[in-house]
Amino acid sequence: MKRINLANYNPSMGTLIDVQNAKDYMEDPTPNSINIYVDKLLLDHNKYLNKNQKYYIVCHKGYLSKKAVTMLEYFGYDVTQVIR
Repeated sequence: MKRINLANYNPSMGTLIDVQNAKDYMEDPTPNSINIYVDKLLLDHNKYLNKNQKYYIVCHKGYLSKKAVTMLEYFGYDVTQVIR
């Protein structure tokens, strides 16, 4: 599993997706990110993601992003966990 710190992320690298629930995201959003809840993302990954693009996955504590990255790697996506 690839990992980087949020301070090293640049929007030109790929899409930053915050996988926490909408309520938590509204209270403290990750800058430059879009919000797609982890379960929604994993169930409908074909709807949200393209295997030809890079994605950076973040959450506040790291548990949800680790889960998402592990599964999305299995599905064949280029994903990196972002540590906040």
